[in-house]
Amino acid sequence: MKSEILKYLGVLVILVGVALLVVYNFGSYPGNGMLVAAGACVVVGAIGHIVLNKYIE
Repeated sequence: MKSEILKYLGVLVILVGVALLVVYNFGSYPGNGMLVAAGACVVVGAIGHIVLNKYIE
């Protein structure tokens, strides 16, 4: 059960980043902080997905 959650943790982080981008698009936020957070989530999620799937079977 725990390995199943860890296997998809990278994808979940990517989805959080996409959700932040959707909120930023439909909201009125003057700064770029949310864009930076969303970009970081997408990059970390992609790298995490690759690394976790390499080591967890």
